[in-house]
Amino acid sequence: MFEKSPKSYTDLLGKTNRIVEGTTIQGDIISPADFRLDGHLVGNFQSKGKIVIGPAGSVKGDVICKNADIEGKFEGKIQVQEILNIKSKAHIIGEVVCGKLSVEPGAEFSASCIMKQHVKNMISDGKSSEEKTA
Repeated sequence: MFEKSPKSYTDLLGKTNRIVEGTTIQGDIISPADFRLDGHLVGNFQSKGKIVIGPAGSVKGDVICKNADIEGKFEGKIQVQEILNIKSKAHIIGEVVCGKLSVEPGAEFSASCIMKQHVKNMISDGKSSEEKTA
Protein backbone atom coordinates (compact mmCIF):
# COMPACT_ATOMS: atom_id res chain seq x y z
CA MET A 1 0.00 0.00 0.00
CA PHE A 2 2.80 2.42 0.88
CA GLU A 3 5.47 0.98 -1.38
CA LYS A 4 7.97 3.44 -2.77
CA SER A 5 8.86 3.16 -6.40
CA PRO A 6 12.51 2.17 -6.83
CA LYS A 7 14.79 5.00 -7.87
CA SER A 8 16.73 4.67 -11.06
CA TYR A 9 20.52 4.42 -11.08
CA THR A 10 20.87 8.04 -12.24
CA ASP A 11 18.57 9.28 -9.44
CA LEU A 12 20.86 7.68 -6.89
CA LEU A 13 24.06 9.13 -8.37
CA GLY A 14 22.74 12.56 -9.30
CA LYS A 15 21.69 13.87 -12.67
CA THR A 16 24.62 15.87 -13.99
CA ASN A 17 26.49 14.71 -17.07
CA ARG A 18 30.02 15.94 -17.67
CA ILE A 19 32.30 16.17 -20.68
CA VAL A 20 35.83 16.91 -19.50
CA GLU A 21 38.45 19.23 -20.96
CA GLY A 22 40.26 17.80 -23.97
CA THR A 23 37.25 15.79 -25.18
CA THR A 24 35.65 16.65 -28.54
CA ILE A 25 32.22 15.38 -29.54
CA GLN A 26 30.91 15.66 -33.08
CA GLY A 27 27.17 15.02 -33.20
CA ASP A 28 23.99 15.81 -31.31
CA ILE A 29 23.39 15.38 -27.58
CA ILE A 30 19.93 14.94 -26.04
CA SER A 31 19.84 14.77 -22.26
CA PRO A 32 17.00 14.87 -19.72
CA ALA A 33 19.47 15.96 -17.00
CA ASP A 34 21.84 18.84 -16.29
CA PHE A 35 25.05 18.93 -18.29
CA ARG A 36 28.51 20.43 -17.78
CA LEU A 37 30.71 20.83 -20.83
CA ASP A 38 34.40 21.59 -20.40
CA GLY A 39 35.30 19.96 -23.72
CA HIS A 40 34.15 20.80 -27.25
CA LEU A 41 30.84 20.03 -28.94
CA VAL A 42 30.38 20.39 -32.69
CA GLY A 43 26.67 19.69 -33.06
CA ASN A 44 23.36 20.39 -31.40
CA PHE A 45 22.44 20.04 -27.74
CA GLN A 46 19.00 19.64 -26.16
CA SER A 47 18.17 19.26 -22.47
CA LYS A 48 15.25 19.62 -20.10
CA GLY A 49 17.77 20.81 -17.51
CA LYS A 50 20.68 23.23 -17.33
CA ILE A 51 23.83 23.39 -19.44
CA VAL A 52 27.06 24.84 -18.09
CA ILE A 53 29.77 25.60 -20.62
CA GLY A 54 32.98 25.90 -18.59
CA PRO A 55 35.87 28.28 -19.33
CA ALA A 56 37.65 25.70 -21.51
CA GLY A 57 34.41 24.50 -23.15
CA SER A 58 32.95 25.40 -26.52
CA VAL A 59 29.82 24.67 -28.53
CA LYS A 60 29.41 25.18 -32.25
CA GLY A 61 25.76 24.40 -33.02
CA ASP A 62 22.27 24.95 -31.66
CA VAL A 63 21.29 24.63 -27.99
CA ILE A 64 17.83 24.24 -26.46
CA CYS A 65 17.60 24.05 -22.66
CA LYS A 66 15.85 25.26 -19.52
CA ASN A 67 18.76 27.27 -18.03
CA ALA A 68 22.32 27.99 -19.15
CA ASP A 69 25.60 29.33 -17.74
CA ILE A 70 28.23 30.13 -20.35
CA GLU A 71 31.83 30.86 -19.45
CA GLY A 72 33.50 29.48 -22.59
CA LYS A 73 32.74 29.90 -26.29
CA PHE A 74 29.41 29.49 -28.03
CA GLU A 75 28.64 29.89 -31.72
CA GLY A 76 25.12 29.21 -33.05
CA LYS A 77 21.55 29.63 -31.86
CA ILE A 78 20.68 29.17 -28.19
CA GLN A 79 17.13 28.96 -26.84
CA VAL A 80 16.86 29.14 -23.05
CA GLN A 81 13.47 28.73 -21.45
CA GLU A 82 14.33 30.57 -18.23
CA ILE A 83 17.69 32.26 -17.38
CA LEU A 84 20.84 32.62 -19.51
CA ASN A 85 23.92 33.68 -17.50
CA ILE A 86 26.87 34.86 -19.56
CA LYS A 87 30.09 35.08 -17.53
CA SER A 88 32.84 37.68 -18.03
CA LYS A 89 35.15 35.39 -20.06
CA ALA A 90 32.42 34.11 -22.40
CA HIS A 91 32.39 34.59 -26.19
CA ILE A 92 28.90 34.41 -27.73
CA ILE A 93 28.33 34.64 -31.49
CA GLY A 94 24.97 33.98 -33.14
CA GLU A 95 21.36 34.17 -32.02
CA VAL A 96 19.89 34.15 -28.49
CA VAL A 97 16.29 33.55 -27.41
CA CYS A 98 15.74 33.54 -23.65
CA GLY A 99 13.38 34.38 -20.82
CA LYS A 100 15.91 36.37 -18.77
CA LEU A 101 19.46 37.42 -19.61
CA SER A 102 22.43 38.21 -17.38
CA VAL A 103 25.68 39.40 -18.99
CA GLU A 104 28.75 40.10 -16.85
CA PRO A 105 31.05 42.99 -17.84
CA GLY A 106 33.88 41.79 -20.08
CA ALA A 107 31.85 39.17 -21.95
CA GLU A 108 31.97 39.21 -25.75
CA PHE A 109 28.32 39.19 -26.86
CA SER A 110 27.98 39.43 -30.65
CA ALA A 111 24.47 38.07 -31.07
CA SER A 112 20.93 39.05 -31.88
CA CYS A 113 18.84 38.66 -28.76
CA ILE A 114 15.11 38.11 -28.27
CA MET A 115 13.81 38.07 -24.71
CA LYS A 116 10.41 36.54 -24.06
CA GLN A 117 8.53 36.29 -20.80
CA HIS A 118 7.22 32.82 -21.52
CA VAL A 119 9.48 30.79 -23.75
CA LYS A 120 7.65 27.49 -23.57
CA ASN A 121 7.15 24.36 -25.63
CA MET A 122 10.73 24.59 -26.94
CA ILE A 123 11.95 21.54 -25.11
CA SER A 124 9.06 19.23 -25.94
CA ASP A 125 9.79 18.93 -29.65
CA GLY A 126 12.61 21.36 -30.35
CA LYS A 127 10.41 24.07 -31.85
CA SER A 128 9.36 27.32 -30.23
CA SER A 129 5.69 28.31 -30.06
CA GLU A 130 6.27 30.81 -32.90
CA GLU A 131 7.59 28.09 -35.18
CA LYS A 132 4.57 25.91 -34.45
CA THR A 133 2.12 28.58 -35.59
CA ALA A 134 4.02 29.42 -38.76
